[in-house]
Amino acid sequence: MAIEPSYPSAPVRLKPLPLLIFSSRWLQLPLYVGLIVAQGVYVFLFLKELKHLVLHGWEFTEQQIMLLVLGLIDVVMISNLLVMVIVGGYETFVSRLGLKGHPDQPEWLSHVNAGVLKVKLAMAIIGISSIHLLRTFIEAGAIGQPTGRITETAIMWQTIIHMAFILSAIGIAWVDRMTHQKN
Repeated sequence: MAIEPSYPSAPVRLKPLPLLIFSSRWLQLPLYVGLIVAQGVYVFLFLKELKHLVLHGWEFTEQQIMLLVLGLIDVVMISNLLVMVIVGGYETFVSRLGLKGHPDQPEWLSHVNAGVLKVKLAMAIIGISSIHLLRTFIEAGAIGQPTGRITETAIMWQTIIHMAFILSAIGIAWVDRMTHQKN
């Protein structure tokens, strides 16, 4: 019994309007390329801050070092967010990347869809917000001092905004779960 090779099916011919609508997804390509450029800027910022830490670390207090390291972590988390948006968004909304079987394929990419991407992005935003809030709490000791940049009102609003991010992420995850249970 001979096994016939399987060939990919011929592309579907679309009428002009559906073809235009479907092809419009490629308008997002410059947006993703722009995010890649933005990620390059974050790499530059990370290296600049790392150089500052290494060259002047002996002059800093423990609190100053902690704030600089939190800044580095913040840059890394924002860069991770950019990767999720670039790779996940392109794969979900523009075209397949063709990474199946590639050793470096991100684990989450094999089951990414718009709902999963929203939940992952919401969690990344909460992580970034957490770092900013932690930095604010560390700097809170300077409230009322002439060099203090943080106020009690700023702390309150940052906390409220962080809680709004958490509630939004819970809502997104709940809606995504409810949607998948109905399917």
